[in-house]
Amino acid sequence: MPGTLWAIAEAGPDGHLTKLSAEVATLVRGLGAAAGRDVAGLVTGTPGAVAAVAAELAAYLPRVVALEAAAAATSPIAQLAAQGAVQAIGADPDASIFIGNSPDGRDTAGFLMAALGVGVISNAGGVAWNGGPVAEKGVFGGRLITTSSFADGHGIVTVPLGSVPAEEAASAGVVETITLAGAAPTVTVLERVSEAAGAVQIEEAKIIVSGGRGVGGPDGFALVGLLAETLGGAVAASRAAVDAGWIPYARQVGQTGKIVKPEVYIALGISGAVQHKVGMQGAHTIVAVNTDPDAPIAEFADLFVVGNLFEVVPALVAELESRKA
Repeated sequence: MPGTLWAIAEAGPDGHLTKLSAEVATLVRGLGAAAGRDVAGLVTGTPGAVAAVAAELAAYLPRVVALEAAAAATSPIAQLAAQGAVQAIGADPDASIFIGNSPDGRDTAGFLMAALGVGVISNAGGVAWNGGPVAEKGVFGGRLITTSSFADGHGIVTVPLGSVPAEEAASAGVVETITLAGAAPTVTVLERVSEAAGAVQIEEAKIIVSGGRGVGGPDGFALVGLLAETLGGAVAASRAAVDAGWIPYARQVGQTGKIVKPEVYIALGISGAVQHKVGMQGAHTIVAVNTDPDAPIAEFADLFVVGNLFEVVPALVAELESRKA
């Protein structure tokens, strides 16, 4: 019997199914239909909390396994998710596993690769089916697109945000609840770092205002934040701004940061080097402000403003505020 296609999901800080997990579940459902294979979802968490997330996941898949782990509140969720996946999927040697390319998702994939002895294709921007998962991904800063598959037709694929739009199934699936067997991994958590409450996650934002080297420093990001707040968007940054310590790494967009696909991406003082382009080129509309008319971002921006961002942004904010009155 052909192996099942599994979507391993995760909950966000708010306790709900993440947008990325909903997209992965949608992708798996479509691949299952193309391959003529069964599909299922798996989510791990504390008793009670996991039930709510599993119910949300069941809106996308016909079968969902809710794995209850008593230690989920204190242990790294990636290890518990991997342990649960081995328990639920280990008996199916031909299964293919799809996981969101989040920090926890990447960790889970690594644990599963070692535990199941299968290969991993990471950050697959496009996935099709041809006797097994066939994944497309950018290399060399997005200059080339490669196509990869598994020699034995199955393995683990991590999927970035925005690869497919999340779409619920015609009818909700069935949730099966099981308990994590055996002892959970013994791990000491030394520190937890959380973003300020209410901060908009750049992966989820429809509007992103991003600052680069041209912002000039931490004080310049106050202007970036002002425009983002006026538009109801999120603040992001290029690697240059992050490396300078002006803004946390969690806000970095680019090849070594996060891949975003908002409706509008506003780049302030960002040259648009290929490493940054990889992270935001999927935006529906790209607006850039730069003093250099020959900046690379001018080649692919939908609207390019040649000017000083410290003059352009205040004028733009004033105009937006006047329209709210």
